[in-house]
Amino acid sequence: MIRGKKVVVVMPAYNAAATLSSTYHEIPKDIVDDVVLVDDASYDNTWEIAQKLGIKHRIQHNVNMGYGGNQKTCYQKALSLDADIIIMLHPDYQYTPKLIPAMVELISSGLYPVVLASRILGKGALTGGMPIYKYIANRLLSAFQNLLMNQKLSEYHTGYRAYSAEVLRVINFEVNSNDFVFDNQIIAQIFNKGYEIAEITCPTRYDNASSSIGLKRSISYGFGVLKTSFQYLFHQKGWRKFRIFE
Repeated sequence: MIRGKKVVVVMPAYNAAATLSSTYHEIPKDIVDDVVLVDDASYDNTWEIAQKLGIKHRIQHNVNMGYGGNQKTCYQKALSLDADIIIMLHPDYQYTPKLIPAMVELISSGLYPVVLASRILGKGALTGGMPIYKYIANRLLSAFQNLLMNQKLSEYHTGYRAYSAEVLRVINFEVNSNDFVFDNQIIAQIFNKGYEIAEITCPTRYDNASSSIGLKRSISYGFGVLKTSFQYLFHQKGWRKFRIFE
């Protein structure tokens, strides 16, 4: 705990056998009270490794629910454990767990209800091996979203996030997509409810063991991001209402 607040790390896992142990061992156990791992029907031995590591709260999907569907299960479980602060950490070791204390501090102190670990602040993305086409797409999409949503985030697409449990109880994340655009929809929902989001600089790693979506799914994700941004704009202006914001 920190300041009497219960901290829970959730790890949405899919074929993370090669990196799960490294990620788990870097989690600061002096701050984190519980770890939740949701195995989204992996075909490697992610589940067995989670058992060997002694991760107490493990859930295994019988069928693949998708990245967004995995997160829904993660957050439901964390909230059922009476978490006050919830950190989503990918078990592919792309993001360092060593940032957890800083992210938790910003929320536990009451400064911000949500913290994103940005790969774009500083030079962490390219030096960490982010493919150039992904870097350019990231910057263009984020700039477009800032324009439509009247915000100033450096990155909307990071998978490393910390939330106050209050935020996850207020927004309706259950109606979001089960695919990758879930990450973008939840940010739009947070802004729609009037919450502020902090960002901190995050080094990152891209290697063969890190999860990544291909070009085709990246394009699909990009169109989903544009759709979410326009939905947010229309909803805020009162031109049309959308279920994800209600």
